[in-house]
Amino acid sequence: MSTSIRVSDDTKRMLERLKRDEETFDELLERLAQSEQPIDVGAWGAERADRARDAVRRSRESFEQ
Repeated sequence: MSTSIRVSDDTKRMLERLKRDEETFDELLERLAQSEQPIDVGAWGAERADRARDAVRRSRESFEQ
């Protein structure tokens, strides 16, 4: 089975630079997709996540002043 994917000329040029010798675009895209690691949901406990949210909020507020 085959599927076409439209990409801009700029995107194709970027992909061509990433493509290895004798690697097909299918192999390139598979390699790139496999190299992306999913985010480990729940890596932080609720307390640590709350502290991180508070730190981000304080940081944003400091830029608004």
